[in-house]
Amino acid sequence: MMNKILVPVDFSEHSEYALEVAATLAKKYKAKIVVLHMLGLSEAVFTKDDSQEFMEAQFYMKLSKKRFSEFLDKPYLKGIEVSETIQNYKIFSEINDVAKEQNIDLIVMGSHGTGGLGEIFVGSNTEKVVRTSEVPVLVIKKKTSDFKIENVVLGFDFRIENKNAYQKAIQLFNGLHAKVHLVQVNLPGINFMSTTEIQEETDKFLRVAHHGDLPRSIEIHEISDYSVERGVYNHANKIGADLIAVLTHGRSGLAHFFKGSIGEDLANHAKLPVMTFKI
Repeated sequence: MMNKILVPVDFSEHSEYALEVAATLAKKYKAKIVVLHMLGLSEAVFTKDDSQEFMEAQFYMKLSKKRFSEFLDKPYLKGIEVSETIQNYKIFSEINDVAKEQNIDLIVMGSHGTGGLGEIFVGSNTEKVVRTSEVPVLVIKKKTSDFKIENVVLGFDFRIENKNAYQKAIQLFNGLHAKVHLVQVNLPGINFMSTTEIQEETDKFLRVAHHGDLPRSIEIHEISDYSVERGVYNHANKIGADLIAVLTHGRSGLAHFFKGSIGEDLANHAKLPVMTFKI
């Protein structure tokens, strides 16, 4: 179940996109929302009681509280329990600490990216949160007033080492009553696999993850394309998916999985929300 959602904000337009989606989920699943603003001031500023720096810190704290009251004055938040917190954080891994302390089930963030996943995450604040978060992260890239999660495309390669993250994802999507489309992209070159090899790897994984009995809410698709990202986005577009899900190693963010731009022809499809699960 989804009981508590964390929304890190910088009071930007993209933060509001995330907040509206979090509100939609909170209403549907009767969840609470925690809104977090990272002030990012140094600890030294807070310890110099008699200094000008301390006065400036107090000013920024008060300013953030004022901006919160304006930022959270939204009709779509009516009826939802919302709490706010301002923290003097400087590194994004500390968001994971907040998530653990507050028993957060999902982090929802806005992204300023406009192209493929490589552009959206790599080097951005969003990517830093994704890299360090042990909690699933939902990244929203455009205003979405009618957000829903009914059809999910999960790019997957059926390696046993991904089992725990996979099961965490499936458990969450089952709770949301979503249909999951597992997409394995067969690439040309040295990574190419025969149909028999793919089937053997898939069967082995399913025996471990589902004892060989695939739930009805999950479909498997084996497709061929020139890159993983292109294959995932093409299939998401084909079935009208609401969301793309990605399993990612925290040590390298998403760069190892989605590299570079997906091209102009798929730019619009890249605006789909993305949810990440740490392997």
